Amino acid sequence: MIIIPAVDIKNGQAVRLIQGDMNQATIYSENPLVAAQRWIDEGATRLHIVDLNGAMTGRSIHFDLIKEIIKHSTIPVQVGGGIREISQIENYLAAGAASVVLGTALLKNKPMFEEAVKKFPKSIIAGIDCKGGKVAIRGWVDLSDENPIDLAHQIEDCGIAAIILTDIEKDGMLAGPNIPLFKEMATKVRTPIIASGGITTLDDIKQLNTIKGVKGAIVGKALYLGKLSYKEAAFFLMENN
Repeated sequence: MIIIPAVDIKNGQAVRLIQGDMNQATIYSENPLVAAQRWIDEGATRLHIVDLNGAMTGRSIHFDLIKEIIKHSTIPVQVGGGIREISQIENYLAAGAASVVLGTALLKNKPMFEEAVKKFPKSIIAGIDCKGGKVAIRGWVDLSDENPIDLAHQIEDCGIAAIILTDIEKDGMLAGPNIPLFKEMATKVRTPIIASGGITTLDDIKQLNTIKGVKGAIVGKALYLGKLSYKEAAFFLMENN
């Protein structure tokens, strides 16, 4: 398992939200490139970049900025947020992104999702965001009737690289992750799981590391606030894997 620091971008700044609420954003850096470089300097082996404005509008608002982050990054970068067309995927991969995260497209544009996976094998990550046992889409604004486990079953054999599973109700709350949710998903699908939402302490990392199938943990606010040390968590994982 690896720790994947998150750099979420809203209005050109690196921020963190509370439960995905765009009106509850805390700015951690005026310059997302500086935020990204911080985690590279700490020893991160992968970055998770999200265009929050893109997620809300359905188009890549911060493409040029994210392209700059990728250009200056010495580690793989996965990108998400409002990517709902093949051309957007092509642009990000051409810019050097290691992988692209698709969320809303899983439910609202399955033909595009299926075409993307065929065209860019192992470069597509499925983002399954859930709230109250249902999958959320369009920047976490709309709730579907889809169960996250059922959705994972539908897509696990199509060639995706991984599934990012996010518990929206835990995200940004610094109250610990939904361990039962990650355990259930990891036991029911074969695709590697990247856990997201509420990961706050080294103990959280230790718990996630015991779940076979969880290969990554996206961490944001806890790293920015110093509640979790990247180096300490990475050292633990290195010693215990």
